[in-house]
Amino acid sequence: MSKVSILGLKLPTDPRWVDLAAISLQDILTDHAYCEQKAASSAISLIQKNPEKTKLVEALAPIVTEEWGHFRQVLAELKKRGLPLGKQRKDDYVNALLENRKKGGHPDDSFLDALLIFALIEARSCERFRLLSEGLEDEYLKEFYRRFMVSEAGHYRLFIDLANEYFPEEKVTLRWQEWLKLEAEILKNIKVRGDRMH
Repeated sequence: MSKVSILGLKLPTDPRWVDLAAISLQDILTDHAYCEQKAASSAISLIQKNPEKTKLVEALAPIVTEEWGHFRQVLAELKKRGLPLGKQRKDDYVNALLENRKKGGHPDDSFLDALLIFALIEARSCERFRLLSEGLEDEYLKEFYRRFMVSEAGHYRLFIDLANEYFPEEKVTLRWQEWLKLEAEILKNIKVRGDRMH
């Protein structure tokens, strides 16, 4: 079974991506830093919107700390290499996912989609970190990204578990399969770039 199918993803990343990323290390580190920052702020936002969901609040509070710690780790890596943080760039992948959220209707549908979008982003990030951990020549960065890969796998699982906590398993499974198909289509239509994590 491939690593992609273990994560549930339907489409593997184009193999050219890791080679392009290796050429654009400063850009990939900058984009990675902002991804971690956005992950922390998104988890905070989810807590703020759902304060009555105790299990979610308790599960996400340490994730906020961890994601912000990841941002600081990538920032330190940039500094070590004498590189500035650089400017945040538009994330076409995440924006396309967000455009496919259920709008209107019951708030529960929007909440489920939020959890599954988080799970998708973490799963795709995990897959990309694995590619970096296997495909870069820099031995230090290979280990650096291996650690991130393990962390993202845990986050992906956490968001799926939270979805199953608040919704019937059949509903989660059905919507998750819909999202996996959507995500594969989104990825097919995004240009392969080495200066983006997604």
